[in-house]
Amino acid sequence: QVQLVESGGGSVQSGGSLRLSCATSRYTYNTYCVGWFRQAPGKEREKVAQIAFDGRTSYADSVKGRFTISRDNAENTLYLQMNSLKPEDTAMYYCAAGPRRFYGSGYYGCPREYNYWGQGTQVTVSS
Repeated sequence: QVQLVESGGGSVQSGGSLRLSCATSRYTYNTYCVGWFRQAPGKEREKVAQIAFDGRTSYADSVKGRFTISRDNAENTLYLQMNSLKPEDTAMYYCAAGPRRFYGSGYYGCPREYNYWGQGTQVTVSS
């Protein structure tokens, strides 16, 4: 079981920056995917960024070029650097982890549903 605790949320004006942190318990990095998700009121949860078990990163189109996901394995911490923030980035942000899944024909991928979640941290961007 992986435990996750987010921090770093807050209120910022449009165009500003925030860095979210997610402290995790120890896990096997090369068999787990980790990511950041967000959910705004009345909207579905959205995957914002992900680091796959093999180190590949991916981003939602809405944040490409503005957000950067990274991790410090020695500190067991996942980060999300958010620049050029927009009011539409306002949401509760969650970090999550899940073991890689076997999809057949020798292919491993990230899970469709992550198993472990933090409690969330609120990000509010004002115009």
